Amino acid sequence: MSDKTMTADEAVARLRSGMTLGIGGWGSRRKPMALVRALLRSEVTDLTIVSYGGPDVGMLAAAGRIRKLVAAFVTLDSIPLEPHYRAARERGAFELMEIDEAMFMWGLHAAANRLPFLPVRAGVGSDVMRVNPGLRTVTSPYDDGETFVAVPALRLDAALVHVNRADRLGNGQCLGPDPYFDDLFCEAADTAYVSCERVVDTAELTKAAAPQSLLVKRHVVTGVVEAPNGAHFTSCAPDYGRDEAWQKAYATTPWPEFAAGYLKEGS
Repeated sequence: MSDKTMTADEAVARLRSGMTLGIGGWGSRRKPMALVRALLRSEVTDLTIVSYGGPDVGMLAAAGRIRKLVAAFVTLDSIPLEPHYRAARERGAFELMEIDEAMFMWGLHAAANRLPFLPVRAGVGSDVMRVNPGLRTVTSPYDDGETFVAVPALRLDAALVHVNRADRLGNGQCLGPDPYFDDLFCEAADTAYVSCERVVDTAELTKAAAPQSLLVKRHVVTGVVEAPNGAHFTSCAPDYGRDEAWQKAYATTPWPEFAAGYLKEGS
């Protein structure tokens, strides 16, 4: 078994422009911000971003790195509408595929299971179908004959996620109350880079919490990045909460000015 540890910049050096990139977390909660900062320091662009969006999407949108966004929402939680995302959408900066939260999840499930789509009831009879004319429906081949939305697989070239603990082999542990589907992002991707608050010995992972918290499995992980405070300014329960002062500064400061300080290595 190999040691998969690397730096954030080394992980991002493996990404390429034009990729489909999944970013874990949820809104302004446990986003892999150390990896996002490294991505923004790079020249990688023209990305299709797949995310339950938060400041990750806002920053990449403000920096002009997104070609297409697949999302169920983009929010800062305590600030309901992500302002940099909103500004980018209002000027038509990128293509948007906005789908229901459950449809998004089943798209990840389909990709993780290497299926082209999965049938779901979510979206039937809603404007999701109108604003996404590319979506198709399927009819059950059984006696019920029910019609479902055929949610396409959200297949990813790479995934970026942040967890509380990981070992050098790529096993990742979520100690907070909600894993936010980070395991699905990793399983749906060709490569996955996991940042963590602390790299620990494998044996320590089972001492800290129940085995059910070991959701990210080493066989789907390409690289492990030790990044203390690596979700800041988003939350990473139970290690720390969201830094509301930093988030407010982000939301109210012109992006070039905020980025000048925030994107520095070690910030």
